[in-house]
Amino acid sequence: MRAVRRDDPGADELAELERLGRRRGRRVLESPQGARIRLDGREVVNFSSNDYLGLANHPALREAAHAAIDRWGVGAGASRLIVGNTGAHEELEAAIRAWLGRPAARVFGSGFAANTGVIATLAGADDVIFSDELNHASIIDGCRLSRARVRVFRHRDLEHLESLLREERGRRRLVISETLFSMDGDVADVAGMVAIAREHGAITIVDDAHAVGAWGEGGVGLAGREVDVVIGTFGKALGGAGAFAACSQAVAELLWNKARPLVFSTAMPAMVAAAATAAIGVTRSSEGDAMRHRLAARIREAGLGPTQIAPVVIGDDRRVMEITAKLLESGIYAQGIRPPTVPVGTARLRVSLSAAHEAEDIALLRGAIEGLVPRGTNAGARDR
Repeated sequence: MRAVRRDDPGADELAELERLGRRRGRRVLESPQGARIRLDGREVVNFSSNDYLGLANHPALREAAHAAIDRWGVGAGASRLIVGNTGAHEELEAAIRAWLGRPAARVFGSGFAANTGVIATLAGADDVIFSDELNHASIIDGCRLSRARVRVFRHRDLEHLESLLREERGRRRLVISETLFSMDGDVADVAGMVAIAREHGAITIVDDAHAVGAWGEGGVGLAGREVDVVIGTFGKALGGAGAFAACSQAVAELLWNKARPLVFSTAMPAMVAAAATAAIGVTRSSEGDAMRHRLAARIREAGLGPTQIAPVVIGDDRRVMEITAKLLESGIYAQGIRPPTVPVGTARLRVSLSAAHEAEDIALLRGAIEGLVPRGTNAGARDR
């Protein structure tokens, strides 16, 4: 095993990432989020944001955040269990319950915190977790933190899931999947998964982060009412920040007591909670319905897949970043995604569509991709 330099412990690993073509940089946004942004001094059409409805700069969210600053200030000061729990947090959880028709909800600072907190609260060393192979890193880390035994089932393969459920016993068993997968843009058969889990006495948890707001009547997402715990986020279609777990009253109370990211983290600022409540109001309204209709139209026009997440698989890590750079030169920002975010050999452009895009934006994207990406390239990471 090659020794790592002691004088600068990060240098060797950075050099290896550079060799593999996987070293990541950063860009600077110089404008509000939107379909057209100023990025690193360049005006571009933005196809890399998760702002699926165009709510990130919506007047209702801005006004709610400003009003909350005037009332509660900027910082929360402590965790929600000490002095960080404001009326804005309570109003947000009530709005989630009414929106999703769930007995209880608990708000977290981020989707990552929600997934790790919920999974590690509900599963322990004597339990078994059944996890889709393409689940998000936060789910993977939540499984690790729980110390439960983890069995990975093939992507969206319910027969494989059922076979694993037959094999594995434990004090408690949890089946965990995303609904709309963040890098592939495909959708789980949630109803089928829930039916199998119930047959085998397992609890179901789904991460609905990329669907809430953008899909379902009133933007309720793709989870459905039969899932035991739904994780959602305000940082994507709802245009803000933070996340939630929608669940039973007992689970919500257990999270107060055992979810480490909730117990040991400073609460989200009241202004963030107030903006999230405003976002729920917009997405449940006729305006939200119109936004989802616009998003559906953009998805059809793009012709890259069935959802707003449209992966164009290139394969080679360096080549995908070359294409990203050339797209930027033509005024389009569609970020290249490389391992470890996606499996080795599947580096891709992750094209993200929004209700804020115009038809001419989609036409520009299609023309640029056709000019840069060889015919036969897989538009869509996997068969849907």
